[in-house]
Amino acid sequence: MRIQVTRTGGFAGIERQAEIDTDALPEDVSEGVSDAAGWRDLASRALAEAQGSPHTGVPDGFSYEITVDGRTVHCSDPELGEAQRELISRVLRTGA
Repeated sequence: MRIQVTRTGGFAGIERQAEIDTDALPEDVSEGVSDAAGWRDLASRALAEAQGSPHTGVPDGFSYEITVDGRTVHCSDPELGEAQRELISRVLRTGA
């Protein structure tokens, strides 16, 4: 599974992008989302939290595009769900 996150907006308007390919991760590690199954679960929950249409966000706030195996959802601060916030944070922190 390929998980891609693109963050746009903010005060400086700088785009940041990262992705995780879960096929390169071990299947079973008991440390949360560091394993492939944990990433898949988190991505599934983040997609389920998506609203029907993108929120406009707030001035100088961040907007996000989350793509999981070709399915793309859009979300914005401060209207992120808990799973979306966690997925975005982890992908941007550990992704390439």
